[in-house]
Amino acid sequence: MAVLRYLSHPQVRIQPDVPVPDWSLSDQGRARMQAVAAAPWLARTTRIVSSGETKARQTAAILGAAINLQPQADWQLNEIDRSATGYVPHDRHEALADAFFAHPDLSIEGWERASDVAARGMAALRRHLAAQDRGDLLLVGHGGIGTMIWCALAGLTPDRRHDQPAGGGAVWAVRLPDLAPEHGWRRAEAVDGGAGRC
Repeated sequence: MAVLRYLSHPQVRIQPDVPVPDWSLSDQGRARMQAVAAAPWLARTTRIVSSGETKARQTAAILGAAINLQPQADWQLNEIDRSATGYVPHDRHEALADAFFAHPDLSIEGWERASDVAARGMAALRRHLAAQDRGDLLLVGHGGIGTMIWCALAGLTPDRRHDQPAGGGAVWAVRLPDLAPEHGWRRAEAVDGGAGRC
């Protein structure tokens, strides 16, 4: 049985004066992914596709190097476009993220609408599934868009309750080719290869 896994990037270096898509992984985030690179489930992966953002590409590169795969980058998998506000302090970001999920057809202070993020993510997913002919597919991206895709596949109403665990570096999985959910978000270190339902 083949599996599609979606991995959100782990911890990043917060740089208020740098555009968020250009942020890099922190030392903690890199260390976590280097540990995950030894996970048995990763060895069954035959393609890795990341978002175009720096932190996602760095995450994919660490994992790809461990199994001799060159990741592809797909800008359609980028996180919510939040350029209208840029960096905001944590508490403000959390309030905006809550509103993003609560009002999917509204642009929250100029942010990309949740409904548009979901449509963009699902379009990218379909393209990459069409190109997958064997083995497991790993998509590497972000918590917001990853949650929107997960909700669509799992038949859940988009809600912040379904968001990734704090700190990122989490995985959800569905079976291929039927896209039946295997499990919701789990810390990448706790993924056991796909056993267990969500």
